[in-house]
Amino acid sequence: MKIVHVANFYGPNSGGIKTTLHELGKGYQRYGHEFIYIVPGTQFLREQTPYGLKISLPSHILPGSGSYRIIKSRKALKNLLENLKPDRLEISDRFTLTFLGKFARARNIPVVVFSHETLRGLAHRFLPRWTPRNSMVNWHNKRLASKFDHVIATTEFAAKEFRDIGTQNLVKIPLGVDLENFAPANRSLRLRRDLLKGSQVLLVHCGRLSPEKEPQRSIETLIELRHRGIDARLVIIGNGPLWKKLRQKAKGLPVDTLGYIADRKKVAAILSSADVSLAPGPLETFCLSALESISSGTPVVASASSAVGEFLRLDRKNPAGAVAYDTGRHFAKAVMSLLDRPKLRQTSREAAESLPWDKTIHLMMLLHGIEGIGDKAPSAVTKRRLKVA
Repeated sequence: MKIVHVANFYGPNSGGIKTTLHELGKGYQRYGHEFIYIVPGTQFLREQTPYGLKISLPSHILPGSGSYRIIKSRKALKNLLENLKPDRLEISDRFTLTFLGKFARARNIPVVVFSHETLRGLAHRFLPRWTPRNSMVNWHNKRLASKFDHVIATTEFAAKEFRDIGTQNLVKIPLGVDLENFAPANRSLRLRRDLLKGSQVLLVHCGRLSPEKEPQRSIETLIELRHRGIDARLVIIGNGPLWKKLRQKAKGLPVDTLGYIADRKKVAAILSSADVSLAPGPLETFCLSALESISSGTPVVASASSAVGEFLRLDRKNPAGAVAYDTGRHFAKAVMSLLDRPKLRQTSREAAESLPWDKTIHLMMLLHGIEGIGDKAPSAVTKRRLKVA
């Protein structure tokens, strides 16, 4: 079967969306299916990758996004899809690619859309109070759901705004984590010592440095911890529109801004060597870097208003981290509650092991009405029709 995935906001420095496309591609191909992903680029380009055929289309840079791109021509995209003749179509952009729902249905191509963002959260974060924010969000979500066969939410947090309006074609499919590359065995005492530079506690922030993700909270957490006598140091991995402001805010503090790191093995080693990973984004609907952190054996402190707490096993005696209100003081208290807690690295890893990418792939194949080939089919998930969430 030929599965085509179209995504905007994919680029050299993108994180979660790029990881998602690559893992879907590897998974589908492993079970014998053809995968093609169409993404924005500087020019038209076809290239065979380990994740499938990648087709880049000319695009515009989205102003203020820190180099994110969106595909320029709807006509060119439609013509390309006409030529590719996909059996299934997946979309990863609920804002600029919704027209593909109508396009696919007119050609009897089953089509699904991933809801990677919380529109309700974005509206309350960025729109003035006088605007009818809830009505606008509900209108958009109803319209979105009407254009696609299924809307895919990766967490209950992401699903809630669709459940609240009674969306009937909503499906919950959690994303996975690369359990092989992100593992506690990557912990390096030498790397840890180099990153600490004489400090005692190593914090890491890994993610895009954009306003909705509140990366400054990690620096505020460091400041509060040091005020409380904790000799902590912070390492920030990632790039984005707030890069310069964060570097200015970090002046004179034990903070290292490493920028975007393309080498996933290096990222895995840093995550595993830290004491606590910070995920302050209040609107995160999944946060792959947080999941990669616990897979690496490093507990996470996340915003209490995000979805991250759903996979930290907060109801257990030894959870994989903690959640906190959106202030540096509350984050610092949560970090302190995790330090020196026994077996925390083991329980963090165990929490991640419940979300392998193979489980995600199998659930996606069930949604598409297809199965694995022979004995390659995942045994961890029962073969059954996927229920609408």
